[in-house]
Amino acid sequence: QGQPVESGGGLVQIGGSLRLSCAGSGRTFSRIHIGWFRQAPGKEHEFVAAIRWPSRHTYYADSVKDRFTISRDAAKKTTYLQMNHLKTDDTAVYYCAEDMNGILSSIRDHAAYDYWGQGTQVTVSA
Repeated sequence: QGQPVESGGGLVQIGGSLRLSCAGSGRTFSRIHIGWFRQAPGKEHEFVAAIRWPSRHTYYADSVKDRFTISRDAAKKTTYLQMNHLKTDDTAVYYCAEDMNGILSSIRDHAAYDYWGQGTQVTVSA
């Protein structure tokens, strides 16, 4: 058991796409939230998307709704964030996190998440 591990970040032009992956920490759970957050320079952590497992319900920030899609492959214990129509405002370090308590009212609250990856840089250029 360790921390989640993100991959898939990089440099992309405006309007392009990236898919981030999050390999899970390996902890067992009956209910879990897996969230993506991002942090741009000089800004606070910002909620991006989350998936509630095992219900598979998904939640998005208004700024990414209809452009980003979160999904999970349970067999691979991996969660994905498909990012389309990227904008310069999407430039940030993206973090994957696990909330082992799974309280719905806290799904957008970064303080509720117990285990965090080290982040992957996404840069959208003009």
